[in-house]
Order: sequence, then structure tokens, then C-alpha cells
Amino acid sequence: MPGFEIFGEEEKKEVLDVLETGVLFRYGFDNARNGHWKAQSFEKELCDLTGAGFSHLCSSGTAALCVAMVSCGIGAGDEVIVPPFTFVATFESVLNIGAIPVFAEIDDTLCLDPEKLEDFITEKTKAVIPVHMCGSMAKIDRIKEVCDKNNIVLIEDACQSIGGTFHGTALGRFGKAGCYSFDAVKTVTCGEGGGIITDEKNIYDNIHMYADHGHDHIGNDRGLENHPFLGMNYRISELNAAVGLAQLRKLPEMIKTQKRNKKMIKDALKEINEVSFRNIPDEDGDTATFLSVFLPDEKRARDIAGKLAKAGVTGCPYWYDNKWHYIKKWDHLINLSAPTKLPIHKYENHPDYRNIKLPQSDNIMKKTISMQIMLNWTESEIEERIDKILGVFK
Repeated sequence: MPGFEIFGEEEKKEVLDVLETGVLFRYGFDNARNGHWKAQSFEKELCDLTGAGFSHLCSSGTAALCVAMVSCGIGAGDEVIVPPFTFVATFESVLNIGAIPVFAEIDDTLCLDPEKLEDFITEKTKAVIPVHMCGSMAKIDRIKEVCDKNNIVLIEDACQSIGGTFHGTALGRFGKAGCYSFDAVKTVTCGEGGGIITDEKNIYDNIHMYADHGHDHIGNDRGLENHPFLGMNYRISELNAAVGLAQLRKLPEMIKTQKRNKKMIKDALKEINEVSFRNIPDEDGDTATFLSVFLPDEKRARDIAGKLAKAGVTGCPYWYDNKWHYIKKWDHLINLSAPTKLPIHKYENHPDYRNIKLPQSDNIMKKTISMQIMLNWTESEIEERIDKILGVFK
């Protein structure tokens, strides 16, 4: 899965282009660049890949979520519905902009359940952020219908699903904005980086300005640029963008490799009666970074997870106990722990995260084990892995 598995001459060339110019900043220094604009080139190619009208690179996937929400008008006191199975950055970004995360149920896609979504909508709900988890997709068409019906902003967290599609449309294209992560362990990596796509010019203008201290980027003299509004520094450097640019060009081959490797393991597991598979609404659009399976119950899932680890089958998280990805272990959220008071403390009747009850999500996550799919496996290594997995189930 991680792009760092296939670093090569392409990444070196792009980075050396930057170092030879000495221009690490993504804006300005036109004469010194010798025609090299890595962030801008990445943004153009991200639009080409996704079909989006506009894209913008920033410093991380977390930054992308913050910028996207602010740029879509989400702010202080607004409720934002998110899933309880995601990376912590999703709810952290909501808290960071002064909004209130509200957790809704997931279904067997491991993503937000559109059939339960309206149960969590209130008069304060301003946005829904479905997370396309583990390389696959939510039932994004149904989620969009619910958002449109209730006049709620849809922002997609596709940070784990770059290159994924749903019925031919790129994940990230269904809402007002879509966010990607290019961190060190993503399929496409910049080391650290993130991206936002949108089809709306006014939202794009908010995005590129807010991510750079509110600069309007009109003209060639940053000292004379206007600041239509306040912003933050969520910029990416040319060095990070250079690495990601080379990686992005490899993405189609990466996904092809992941799909081949995943299919070999999935086909083998189909012979095990007690194993069922995650619901993937569009198999063709899966990026195949993980193979996620359901066991009959929590006891069996824990047993298999332990045995896989003992057998040396690495990269098989049991998410229910994971401190990064499932709400049950997010003690810092449950206790709203921070070095100082958070904006959420100012709001009356904010959710009590100590008493959140999501029985459907708990039941699903208790039974779920995922297997990470790597890019550099040889066929013989996959076969050896399959033998170990099958041995665990005997």
C-alpha cells in the first residue's frame, strides 16, 4: 500500500529539480525556478486524475479537512456528522475549526450508514463528512441524497482512498469538496501532504486563500497581495510536492498491483465458511489497500487476530482495540483532553463523548479484521502469506 515501497529515480529527479533551483516555497521566485512548479503541476494532474475542476495541495490531510470545512462555510458551533471508525484527524479537524463532531452509525461498508444518518441530524447540523475507509467507498450516492434533502454540506474524507471511484466518478467529487492525504504511509506519499478538490470556483478561491494566510494570490508581488479574509498557514513545500508528483504518476500501476495482490488472498479466504467480506458498493472502484473480513463474533475475531500475529502475518489490525481508528479507544476525545480549553467547552449541550452509544457500529467493529495489501509482495510471498492465514483457521 504505501508509496514509499516503490521510491525510485522518478522521485529523485523531481526532488533534484527543486534543489537545483533552490526554491522550496510554492509561490513566487518565478525567475529562479527554471520553469519548475511542483505543487502547481501536482494540482493540475490531480484534477486530470479525478476530473475535478479545481484542486489545491496543503500540508496534510488534516489540514485539507480544516481548510475544506472553513471554505464551505462550516465554523464555530456547527455540528458535523462523522463516523466512529476513521483516523483521529477527522474529528480533530472538526474540533480545530470550532465545530462539534457528532458520531453516527456505520454499516457493513465500514463507512457511514445512510439509512441511519437522519437519526443524527439536528437543527445545528451543517455538514456530513463520510470517510471512505481502508481504500474503499461509502454508499456515497445515498449519503448525498440525505445531505441534499436536508440542505447539509457534504465534504468527503477520501484521505485513505486516492484513486478510488464510485460508478466511474472519483471519490471526493460527490460533495462540495473532497480531501486526500499524502502522508508517509499512504498509497501516494509526499512525506507529509494533503489535497482538496472541488468543482466550485468560489470554494476553490476560499481554499487557496485560507490555506495561505488569506492571500488572494493576485499579481506577482506577495507584499502587495490583498487579504480578503483571515487565514492560516497550511502550505505544502515544493520538496514535498515533488515527491508526491512522481508518486501520483505511478498511482494507476499501484492500484493495479494492489488489486492483483488482494484478489489472490481474497480468493483463498472464500473457502473459509466462517469468513465474510466487507460490503464494497462498487468493486471496480476499490483501490484494494485493505482486505477487510468479518468473523462470526467478537470472541472468534480476537482469537484469529491473535493467531495471525503469532503466525507472523503482519499488517492485520483488529480495529476495535485500535487507539487511532475507533472511538472506543479515543480517550483524549472522550475526556476532551487538551492543553487548554477547547471551543467546544463554550457550547451548551454539546455531546457527552463519555456516553456515546453506537451499538450497530460496535457490533460490526468487534467482528472486523483488516489485512493490509502491500505493493512489493512477490507472488511467492503472497502464497506463503496465504498458507499462514489458512493455517490459522484450521
